[in-house]
Amino acid sequence: MASPTPLQGTDLVDCARANAKQGIETAAYQCGYGEDLNTFARELKQACEQMNLQVKELSELITDQEMLLQIGTGEIVAPDTLSEL
Repeated sequence: MASPTPLQGTDLVDCARANAKQGIETAAYQCGYGEDLNTFARELKQACEQMNLQVKELSELITDQEMLLQIGTGEIVAPDTLSEL
């Protein structure tokens, strides 16, 4: 559910992080900035700086754990039964 008012501070960073995989348009909308991508980007950058986060673009908010879940862990190779190798 999109925020009815533009988010600020840690709420903005949390919302942007949660929606980063869907792109800047979706993140801006969900964070209450509608189609105003410039204001969203400026406010997000300011909020990140206040939290001592060095972020240049939205995709940097996606954590390594989220990237691994998105990529998947690969194919599992195992014997069919405990007695078969």
